[in-house]
Amino acid sequence: MKIKLIFLFFLSFIANNLFAQTQQNPFYSNGKIYVVVTVMSIIFTGIIIYLIKIDRRLKKTERELKANK
Repeated sequence: MKIKLIFLFFLSFIANNLFAQTQQNPFYSNGKIYVVVTVMSIIFTGIIIYLIKIDRRLKKTERELKANK
């Protein structure tokens, strides 16, 4: 549950910063801001998925250790 809250907070923070861009930004004026946003989204999604996988493996390992004791 905490991961979801952190994810939502971070995502809303990023969204607020992206919409606050002005026309003076060279990425925005050239239309490349969408490429930057897409790459950042892919990287962030990959990190979140990786962390969730690690968390599941850790929980499984902890359960196995408790069962073996």
